[in-house]
Amino acid sequence: MLFLCSGLVDWLEKRQMPCFYKSVLGVDCPGCGMQRAFIALLRGDFVGSLKLYPALIPTVVMLVFLVVHIFHNLKNGARILVSLFIFNVVIIVISYICKIV
Repeated sequence: MLFLCSGLVDWLEKRQMPCFYKSVLGVDCPGCGMQRAFIALLRGDFVGSLKLYPALIPTVVMLVFLVVHIFHNLKNGARILVSLFIFNVVIIVISYICKIV
């Protein structure tokens, strides 16, 4: 099983898409690093994933919570999702500003 997962991660790593924004304008976009951070996360490198793209782990948590909310219709699920979304946007904006400065 571990070999299968490792093979999948290697396959994903070889097929990363280039950033259109960066190739055209020459500067990073707010999402630059997400693919590499996702691959690092799949490899179990949480610290490396956070360094590459700090918003990835909170985004994954938000998406998992969204799926749980869809299937179980949690009482305050929508309010929690809005809070998680705002939290993710703040992280993306702050990390992007730190990256371009």
